[in-house]
Amino acid sequence: MRKVAVVGVGETKFSAAQEKTSVELFAEAAMEAITESNLKPKDVQALFLGNVLGDFSEGQGMVQVFAAENIGCRNIPANRYEGACASASMAVRDAFMWVASGFYDIVLAGGVERAAAMGTALATRTFAMSSDSRYEFPSGITFPALFAMLAHLYAARYGIPIDKLKEQMATVSVQSYHYGMFNPKAHLRKEVDVEAILKSFMVSTPLQLHDCCPFSDGAAALILASERAAKKLTNRPVYITGVGQASSGPLANQQDYLPRLQAREISSQQAYNMAGVKPKDIDVCELHDCFSIASLIAAEGLGFFEYGKSGEAWMKGEAAIGGKVAINPSGGLKSKGHPIGATGAGQVYEITKQLRGEVEPERQVDGAKIGMTDTLGGDGGTLVNMVLRCGW
Repeated sequence: MRKVAVVGVGETKFSAAQEKTSVELFAEAAMEAITESNLKPKDVQALFLGNVLGDFSEGQGMVQVFAAENIGCRNIPANRYEGACASASMAVRDAFMWVASGFYDIVLAGGVERAAAMGTALATRTFAMSSDSRYEFPSGITFPALFAMLAHLYAARYGIPIDKLKEQMATVSVQSYHYGMFNPKAHLRKEVDVEAILKSFMVSTPLQLHDCCPFSDGAAALILASERAAKKLTNRPVYITGVGQASSGPLANQQDYLPRLQAREISSQQAYNMAGVKPKDIDVCELHDCFSIASLIAAEGLGFFEYGKSGEAWMKGEAAIGGKVAINPSGGLKSKGHPIGATGAGQVYEITKQLRGEVEPERQVDGAKIGMTDTLGGDGGTLVNMVLRCGW
């Protein structure tokens, strides 16, 4: 396989309901990525786009072809990916493989969503379609309920009292909010302390308001290029050196493994093996913190901390900048926001900026050379992981 580099990135602000359409939002992010790459739209050979709820939020299918035309990438192949929250990561992974194979030299990949514009009720109902619609949703298993169950399983499996686990989860949210304060593109930019989190209203016990990420509107885009093309376009390429993807079926078929998510452990190991690195080599990671308990489970599944010990690690500062591994210095889904179909591309955007040393000083991981992304789709149904490394 050929080496593949990220040579340009673009991202809108992640926020509450925006007036722009999905096509317009993606155009904003895509043109930023194309311009940063010193390219023109006509240079792009294919588009790979993540989008989940466009059919419901705007009554718009085939958003990828309208997005391609809108930015001047006419007549190129344009594919849409739907893998719940992992949609954009699936798009980036496939773009990576097409370039690595030698079929394309320059590809545009990313995602877009207007989930906030739908309102909570419709977004929650339609998003729940990413779980098992025959058995899980009719039983009341929306995603807050799912991760609440995982929190109880986690507490029982590792012998952690619920009150202690709630404090650990609150610490996760406090850290995400803190870094999000310094991210101008973040949805929720405010400091929140442990006391406020523990006093917020209950969503699905034991998860409270501040344990949950928001639905957001936004888009993110990346230009992926072959090594030869990258050397002509930038002197600071960030190479994707490892990718992984795995899937699981309905919750009932995962019950013997929960609260661990087997798909993540398979996917991340694929990425580590391809990149030739181990968890201890990762300097910075953007992981899927849709709920605070998801952060604890993900950090362990990725090999950063021992099972049942990640809450203690957060409380000791081991998941913060300057700790064992810097987790979610963007603010993560909790603070930066969660435009479902764009989230995975937003994670790659952040890691690329971190490895270049281009983020705000308050949240820059000094000397970061190797980064990782972790994106979960549905109730463990899809996991995508990527390892990125400085190319200079």
